[in-house]
Amino acid sequence: MTQKTKRHNDPALAEARRNQVLCAAADCFRRKGYHGAGMAEISKTAGMSAGHIYNYFASKEAIIESIVERDMEEMFSIFKEFADKPGDRVTVLLDGLDRGVERHTDLNQGALDLEMLAEAARNEKVANLLRGSDTHARDSMRELLVGERGPLQGTALEEVNARIEVMFSVMGGLLLRKMLNPDLNINELHKALRPAMKTLLLPFE
Repeated sequence: MTQKTKRHNDPALAEARRNQVLCAAADCFRRKGYHGAGMAEISKTAGMSAGHIYNYFASKEAIIESIVERDMEEMFSIFKEFADKPGDRVTVLLDGLDRGVERHTDLNQGALDLEMLAEAARNEKVANLLRGSDTHARDSMRELLVGERGPLQGTALEEVNARIEVMFSVMGGLLLRKMLNPDLNINELHKALRPAMKTLLLPFE
């Protein structure tokens, strides 16, 4: 049954409550999976009644949508930081690799990412949300590479797109490597990753 969220007189309090629910839901999804975590479990973890949660989210699917949107906002903030940072763009991006590696080797966050992907295989709406997020991420990266101060200005668009796919594949694959090899040496990984990424960020000779 579709629920309707209600208007709130205190936007700051409503936002705090929404974040409380999102954090609780993310924890439940990591521990029990999307289908194993019902609204009763989420409400217990959040410390509020299911009816109270429905004041902020119309459904469990709406919670997933908000989690994806929150991740997108965080991602766009990082891309904007890269765009606004002065200096050589390649150096800026390479210096930001540590944050990307930290994010993609965080098994706690990774468990939620994998659960979202698994749900996307069954749920077309969730799949479209994740695809939209990926499209925006690729667009933002492309702008960093070919826009003002971009290191790949003048490079064929098809080549730029292919490089972005390789970069994203490498970063996304770190989670799998960390899960299969918990002893992964992050410091040595940085040393190997930096020159590989630098090659992808510079024009081929």
